[in-house]
Amino acid sequence: MNDQAAGVHDAALTQRELAALREDLEEQRRFRLDQLREFGRHRPVSPSAPRQGPARAGTARADTARAEIDARLAESARMVLADVEAALERMDRGGYGRCLLCSRPIPARMLEIVPQTRYCAHCRRTGETRR
Repeated sequence: MNDQAAGVHDAALTQRELAALREDLEEQRRFRLDQLREFGRHRPVSPSAPRQGPARAGTARADTARAEIDARLAESARMVLADVEAALERMDRGGYGRCLLCSRPIPARMLEIVPQTRYCAHCRRTGETRR
């Protein structure tokens, strides 16, 4: 079978390129799932943390700040995971590597850098100028 199997992927990616991109996306997916599992674990309060007084208030503020940072990182990980899973779904359906707005092929080099990308450079630039 030819590397450019008709209908398998419309962006003119070779089977080798597509396999490498899938592997990268699946690795990203595993990483994000592991990351989210870590954020889901309760972090114990330091045993050396003061139990009361002004020092405890400082520790409580630090714990709150850490929890807020973890929440933001977890949200970011969920967003990236959703993008990665959407890219894998596009691969399965045969639409991977095509811009979701204009349907033009996304260059392989761009997909190598950000394999979950949804838009070609032109549509990305146009979308950014509309903001």
